[in-house]
Amino acid sequence: MRLANGTEVTVRTYNEADAEEIVRLIVRNFKEVNVRDYGVEAMEKLAKHHDVNWFKSIASGSNVYVFLNDGIIVGVGSIAPFWGSLTESIILTVFVLPELHNQGIGSLIMDTLEADELFLRAERIEIPASITAVDFYRKKGYEYKNGIKELDEERHYRLEKFKNI
Repeated sequence: MRLANGTEVTVRTYNEADAEEIVRLIVRNFKEVNVRDYGVEAMEKLAKHHDVNWFKSIASGSNVYVFLNDGIIVGVGSIAPFWGSLTESIILTVFVLPELHNQGIGSLIMDTLEADELFLRAERIEIPASITAVDFYRKKGYEYKNGIKELDEERHYRLEKFKNI
């Protein structure tokens, strides 16, 4: 798919060989983007816990998509059943290379996840949204869970979207 700025992005499903590059992309976001909302100490601590094994555990129970430009992973997103539910899903690990923010890749990730079988079968989809990303998800139609705008113990806003199946 060609973005508005002319960047060509291809989408494919995740394979285990992608894990290290994906973790580097996520950690860069923590240290270069999320740091503005959470501070250096919190992001350094988070980065230490978000390693290849962490990502592989996320991937083992999720449908994960990678987004590439010229063979380089420029984005990632995943969707999983919410605690094993057949009627609820959760969107996780939506990240874009920091230098490519605001170019449409995040929207492409969300469109891809919202076309996934786990989204399509769900009546409710939840997203644990960082302070940094909450406005992006709200523009995509996600609202504060139970109408409550407050950070949870992980310092995320819980957002949700309901669908009529």
